[in-house]
Amino acid sequence: MRRSNLALVLRHLRDAGPRSRARIAVETGLNRGTVSSLTAELIDRGLVREGDVERGGSVGRPGQTVELDGRGIGGIGVEINVDYVTAVVLNLSNAVVFEHRVALDVQALPAEAVLDAVTELAIRALAECDERQVTPVGMTLAVPALVDTDDGVVAFAPNLHWTKVDAVSGLRRRLDGHTPGFWGSLPRRHSAIQVDNDANLAALGEFAMGSRAGTADLVYLTGETGVGGGVMVDGRLLRGAAGFSGEIGHMPLNPGGDLCGCGRRGCWETMVGLAALLRMAATPDDPVCDPSLDLEQRLSMLSGRADAGEPRTLDALKLVGEALGLGASILVNVFNPRVLVLGGYFASLGDYLLEPMLAELHARVIAPDACEVALSTLGFTAAARGGAHVALEAVLDDPTLVALRHTP
Repeated sequence: MRRSNLALVLRHLRDAGPRSRARIAVETGLNRGTVSSLTAELIDRGLVREGDVERGGSVGRPGQTVELDGRGIGGIGVEINVDYVTAVVLNLSNAVVFEHRVALDVQALPAEAVLDAVTELAIRALAECDERQVTPVGMTLAVPALVDTDDGVVAFAPNLHWTKVDAVSGLRRRLDGHTPGFWGSLPRRHSAIQVDNDANLAALGEFAMGSRAGTADLVYLTGETGVGGGVMVDGRLLRGAAGFSGEIGHMPLNPGGDLCGCGRRGCWETMVGLAALLRMAATPDDPVCDPSLDLEQRLSMLSGRADAGEPRTLDALKLVGEALGLGASILVNVFNPRVLVLGGYFASLGDYLLEPMLAELHARVIAPDACEVALSTLGFTAAARGGAHVALEAVLDDPTLVALRHTP
């Protein structure tokens, strides 16, 4: 019961902003003595701090406010994608503690080597946490795959060539070997490392901290080598019966088309994925196709060519934009979202993709004016940010995961 009440007060401060103890009591239905005890404990756990004097309130005399803190608490998000791995650490206020991306040809490496690279990046993130006196409370791994979140297994990642990879156990074993006991203060009931689908985590990141944060009905599209989607309905992530929803890149929009990494032909991602764009816009020996180069650098090259009016690049972008609108129209008609957020390379090259996409979307959607199309402002960190957010959510559910600074 006390853990539940601590969570109630902490979430209320996160959602409603600074409040006096008296006001928290009125708004949560808890009595004032209980609120005073709960806030004292949250302060001692470093999750809440004293704020300014509340003025202009309607409840009693002005009082000292308390507000969300959590500067010393960190959630880690790590993303594996086809040509990079990235890590982000956020504190409880969603401020960035650490962020780094490494170009990596993941497709050319065995899963064990990729997990080695992820471990190196995670160790760097943990070292930064230690230097800044930030206590990590969890890590979430984002993978473009069908994921068994309960068992921590990547069931099938066609673009990574992974099948039944026990990612959580592999990462935990490596981290314990390099940094023994780094989450030793956490209760045993807490699973410190998790894995989830990248698009699902990106959708959660957009919902929590993107430019349209808080939009209850939202569809997120991620544009990478693969194409995935995350769907928020009434503020909740739609996972499906087995947790495998969001595999929108494999909608069969051109059954006689190109072979997809999943083994089928004509999937949507063969029309709009990054590989499709590069195939249409450049030759295989072109630097924009070199996975050893940073992805944003390669996209900047494409954008520069488009700015210069290079016909092949412009034609490729137009075709991708039209195909993007075709598939997106199905999603908008099915889910009726308030906003459709374009992430990954769709956002980076949005200036060229939006016009043909919107033309196709408006021609095919029954109620086109009901949905706004927005470009993600989180860039290629959306999935990692969502992963860090999920790690921190555990603390909002159970503040006792964070140790007391002063033992009673």
